[in-house]
Amino acid sequence: MKGEPDFDADEAMLIDSEGAVLGRLASTLASESLDGEKIVIVNTENIVVSGEKSEVVDDYRGKVERSVDRGPFHPRRPEGVANRAVRGMLPYKKQRGKDALSRVRFYVGVPAEYDDEDFEKPDKVLDDIGRGGYVTLGEISEKIGANVTW
Repeated sequence: MKGEPDFDADEAMLIDSEGAVLGRLASTLASESLDGEKIVIVNTENIVVSGEKSEVVDDYRGKVERSVDRGPFHPRRPEGVANRAVRGMLPYKKQRGKDALSRVRFYVGVPAEYDDEDFEKPDKVLDDIGRGGYVTLGEISEKIGANVTW
């Protein structure tokens, strides 16, 4: 039903992804979900991808533009991009991987049903990427043509 949370806050791991590095977060989420953990990730638009901003955006734009007619289709919104990164680290064509992916939920911002909850911060955040640039998934999504509603 609409208005009810996907996962009960007591049974799910709640993560605020502000400043988390995409690849490191995705690998952690993949292994946790394979172990049977239910995971809710909020503020997906603030996950960062390390690298020179223009190169990262061009890479994602190229993926989206190549997939226009027949596929493979690449997401444009931040929660879709993050979900695709986690999916790439799972055996998603097997039942075990499908079940693991169904235990992970991404949200832009914080949904009303999780407003009062305490969120964990990921271990590897922006401070750990060293020199070089970074860009957030929100910025990438804006540049590749997502419908910006956040």
